[in-house]
Amino acid sequence: MTKKIIAVLGGTGNEGPGLAMRWANAGYQVIIGSRQAEKAENIAAELNEQLGIDSITGLENSEAAKAADICVLTIVAKAHQAALDGLKEDLQGKIVVDATARVKFPGAFPPDPPSAARIAQDILGEGATVVAAYQNVPASTLRKDLDKPIKSDVLVCGEDMAAVEQVISLTEDAGMKAYFAGGLDNAFVVEGLTALLITMNKHYKGHGTIQIAGLGE
Repeated sequence: MTKKIIAVLGGTGNEGPGLAMRWANAGYQVIIGSRQAEKAENIAAELNEQLGIDSITGLENSEAAKAADICVLTIVAKAHQAALDGLKEDLQGKIVVDATARVKFPGAFPPDPPSAARIAQDILGEGATVVAAYQNVPASTLRKDLDKPIKSDVLVCGEDMAAVEQVISLTEDAGMKAYFAGGLDNAFVVEGLTALLITMNKHYKGHGTIQIAGLGE
């Protein structure tokens, strides 16, 4: 079966390039999206050079969204709503994977409900299918050892199970285990885990992440 085209919107930040590399390494056509097309093109060229491929391209966010089957939002939390408002028409008919983890600073506190993914679904309406994933994945691990699994599990929240299964499959292709964790409102809890991990990693001076035990055994 032909692999889906993936756009990583806001893909020039911390998390986006690592996800793009892992999917491209797994044989997907990947588009890096950015508010500035030149910035997206530069990151795409850099990643292609590192991987020795030419399947990653760079476009302005709107054009990237139009060209893709699945759009992954790795946009900074403070720009989340504005980005969705601006991309609403371009995201119709797409699976939209929202990786946003809102954390309150100073202090790294969990966000208030509703979840970022629920907000995204409300903005985009019924024409797009939102799934939440990747909020807890450490960006620093994504670019390392691309052919090896990452010891970071992904909690996937969504209400369209066909879309959820596609995101789980994408996650496994990127070298991570993924687990269905309920509907979009549950993603609020997953965002909160990011705040806990920040606090714990600061206290223990480590790089702790989420791993699920006892399921599927």
